[in-house]
Amino acid sequence: MPQQIEHMDPARTVLIIVDMENDFVKPGASFEVQAGREMLPKLKELIGFCRGSGISVIYTTHAHRPDGSDAGRFADIYPAIAEGRGLVDGSDGIEIYAEIAPEPGEVIIKKHRYSAFFGTDLDMILRGLGTDTVIVTGVTTENCCHATARDAMFRDYRVAFISDCTATFDYPDVGYGGLSADELHRSTLIALAFSTAHVMTAAECMAKVTADASKAAAE
Repeated sequence: MPQQIEHMDPARTVLIIVDMENDFVKPGASFEVQAGREMLPKLKELIGFCRGSGISVIYTTHAHRPDGSDAGRFADIYPAIAEGRGLVDGSDGIEIYAEIAPEPGEVIIKKHRYSAFFGTDLDMILRGLGTDTVIVTGVTTENCCHATARDAMFRDYRVAFISDCTATFDYPDVGYGGLSADELHRSTLIALAFSTAHVMTAAECMAKVTADASKAAAE
């Protein structure tokens, strides 16, 4: 039976915004995800709702040292990383896109691999906050968001994966045929819904938090 989340307790829920940094979101950026900009209105609404509901907000930004010493196999896969043209620590490219900038005191996790848990203190922070549920948003659906959702589930967090606040880009043909952003996004959501997370829209997510609050008030 796929995972189902009926209610979310704001005190035990954290919104994770994955890699909505300039190098992914700005027009013409090294790793531009056009659909990431297109979803900004819904993501902004969700962020505002979470802040207003008492849900903690955590951002991640993917970054590598200027000397490339922590790039690993990414240097083989992505020329922009190998050549220092994108995701360079200390550059404007790794700053969170201004339209959804963190508020003072909100955590920014600097990560070096797809998953926000790999080699970071995210798990310690979540446990320190008493978290049992994470809401995953950001880019890209199939890589950093997917890996973060999987690692969250592996650590026994409930995962709400937001279908209209995650996005990706068209994949070229590297030997097995190309895949449009829409096809890739949809197929990733299908896999996650079956094996990892409760996939839902932003509106559905907000309703579950509201329902939880209403239930608590009634009790």
